[in-house]
Amino acid sequence: MEHSIRTVFCGAQEAVHFAVLGLAASMHVLIEDVPGVGKTTLARALAQAAGLSFSRIQFTPDLLPGDVLGMHVWVPSKNEFVFKEGSVSAQCILADELNRTSPRTQSAFLEAMQEQQITVDGVTRKLPEPFFLIATQNPQTFAGTFPLPEAELDRFGLSFSIGYPGKQDELSILNTDSAKSVEPVADAGSVRAVQQAVNNVHVSPAVQQFIIAITSATRTDKLVSLGASPRASRHLQQAAKAQAAFGGRDYVMPEDVLAVCNAVLRHRIIISSAARLDGMDTADVVGAICRNTDIPAGV
Repeated sequence: MEHSIRTVFCGAQEAVHFAVLGLAASMHVLIEDVPGVGKTTLARALAQAAGLSFSRIQFTPDLLPGDVLGMHVWVPSKNEFVFKEGSVSAQCILADELNRTSPRTQSAFLEAMQEQQITVDGVTRKLPEPFFLIATQNPQTFAGTFPLPEAELDRFGLSFSIGYPGKQDELSILNTDSAKSVEPVADAGSVRAVQQAVNNVHVSPAVQQFIIAITSATRTDKLVSLGASPRASRHLQQAAKAQAAFGGRDYVMPEDVLAVCNAVLRHRIIISSAARLDGMDTADVVGAICRNTDIPAGV
């Protein structure tokens, strides 16, 4: 699938890897980056390669929850209100520039992300399976942005940036048709089968203790003012399972945990002012915590 995506997406290979890993691990993905680096291209190519239905939602300050979730509209010919599905009713959703809309509309995703369902006018409706959300947000220094609440950030399993391409990648971009479709290499059934296989990957008690040691350290480290939640521990384990499966193993090694640790934790923790004064960012703090956590032997 990664190979198919790269036929139209010319950018960081790590971004492609984590996007596919998020889908395989049944975890939603958040991409924070400047406009124009290929976020939409990556999301659309992933949906096409996976054979999933795709919906793109462009968020603006005046967007309402009903525009996303759907609403009841009056149909004169039927003399009744009929539910009209919103853009969220697809298997793969691109929530583009999520932090440009108001907190009221941002919160419309909370139930969908956590429970894979929506409730409109007291009626609960299941969302398609698999349900996978790729959200993008502009840097918070950009004009017209609203910060995503911590409760919503915590529901994203992985977060990463694409970054500016190198010169060779940018040359490839100039010679690539961004509107080109990707040939499907999977379908909804095979994606669900992969997700189930990831769920069945074994995690030993020693590796689970290693995961807990890392997330617990974020709650006590003086460089962190808000540590990772227990949900972060679950997501770290799930991402490590997918990383192990991608490596052809049915068991998780500590190296799998370390490989995904920054992508799982970077958006969940808030570093202290002391860390910022020292010129550190979230990745630096997560890296320091991982280096200071003893790796279990004999796993």
